[in-house]
Amino acid sequence: MFDIGWQELFILAVLAIIVIGPKDLPRAVRTITKWIRKARSMARDLQDGLDEVAREAELDDLKKELDSPGGLDIAKKIEDAVDPTGEIAEDMDLDKDLYDEMSGAVDDLKKITGPDSKTDAAEDSENAPRDSKDIPKDSENAAGDDGPAEGETQKTSQKASG
Repeated sequence: MFDIGWQELFILAVLAIIVIGPKDLPRAVRTITKWIRKARSMARDLQDGLDEVAREAELDDLKKELDSPGGLDIAKKIEDAVDPTGEIAEDMDLDKDLYDEMSGAVDDLKKITGPDSKTDAAEDSENAPRDSKDIPKDSENAAGDDGPAEGETQKTSQKASG
């Protein structure tokens, strides 16, 4: 730390013995070590206090960020760091095509089965040609009054040919 070699320590020891004297030297060493411990303790307390202030400042910053409208969105930050253009996310969005296809099918189904489609289906069924099975008996009689029914035309054509 101070880069003191053995030569410097030897010189300090000789000076201490000369100045303090060999009789009072142990008491002087105890006093010096006590002051060194006290100085180290104060330095440690100061460092702990500075670390505490730094932590509180960081916590205040985090609290402000959490209270902001966007909040602390870790997923968004990671996404921005990994894929800032969004190109990878678009390539990996395999469900989008399936979702679009299913949404289209649902929309078509809603059009077919919706309340408006019943009136359209009724109009379509009125305009569509009917089979003879679908024609009620009353309509066959009505056709018979106006002209020969379908069964009668076949009988008359068979009589004429046979």
